[in-house]
Amino acid sequence: MKYTQLGRTGLKVSRLVLGTMNFGPQTDEAGSHAIMDAALDAGVNYFDTANVYGWGENKGRTEAIIGNWFAKGGERRDKVVLATKVYGNMAADGNAWPNHDKLSAVNIRRAVDASLKRLRTDYIDVYQFHHVDRRTPFEEIWQAVDVLVQQGKILYVGSSNFPGYKIAQANEIAARRGGTIGLVSEQCLYNLAERRAEMEVIPAAQEYGLGVIPWSPLHGGLLGGVIKKEVEGGRRASGRAAAALADTAIRAQVQSYEDLLDKHGVEPGEAALAWLLTRPGVTGPIVGPRTAEQLDSALRALELELTDDLLTGLDEIFPGPGPSPEAFAW
Repeated sequence: MKYTQLGRTGLKVSRLVLGTMNFGPQTDEAGSHAIMDAALDAGVNYFDTANVYGWGENKGRTEAIIGNWFAKGGERRDKVVLATKVYGNMAADGNAWPNHDKLSAVNIRRAVDASLKRLRTDYIDVYQFHHVDRRTPFEEIWQAVDVLVQQGKILYVGSSNFPGYKIAQANEIAARRGGTIGLVSEQCLYNLAERRAEMEVIPAAQEYGLGVIPWSPLHGGLLGGVIKKEVEGGRRASGRAAAALADTAIRAQVQSYEDLLDKHGVEPGEAALAWLLTRPGVTGPIVGPRTAEQLDSALRALELELTDDLLTGLDEIFPGPGPSPEAFAW
């Protein structure tokens, strides 16, 4: 396993991040525990979750599954860099009581205690804001964070789905207040088919020393060999991938992508992950395996070396916006 620093911190994390969103809804507890054991055995030490995972009436279920895994012992908790998130409405019916969601100081305090109880741990390594709260000032947010750090309940803070200007605003206010390190990571939608993060989010993260953690690295399965699976195994695309393939231009683009990788003898899903590992500022992509086999595929991407010729071909099929600020101007 390869490791790197998380942004400007001294924290060492694996270059592959285990996403747990499928634990509960797609994979039962025993299967989830087996995947976490396999990930840890392979050297993956960065586990990502969120308080809302489990969804609907089962919100919090994913954190509870992880907590039960920690409770098995074997230094599981000590070996894991644990990241979870706050912001979401935790009410089963979606009707949150006032102050029971978003990033007010009162909800941050309530949410972190609830997550700690479900996770069966006394601290969270990276506590992440799942979304921008437009109504809560960062002065209030950082005050709440400072208290939690002093109490030893959290160590670092990250963001998710933040635009570049909010990353800058958050860390400038943190710097003016003093006493807090500010944001150290940003989770954003970033993959070959969705490269808008290169315009502002990633430059802002690099400027302020945040590690970039791409989510949906296969773009909902679109980059995982979806057409090949459809042709060879009769497995039709679903969800985001199916909607995208309904567009003839996108289908042709994905076909070109799969043809290019077939020419180079590379599996599409592994190439998509390996490409992200070549990108400036990227700490490691989040993978959300439903099975042990899917985890094995993701791990193989760590050893995959993409040739210059292949990287050029990928850029031609999925061109990025170009460097910032030129991408906005010419």
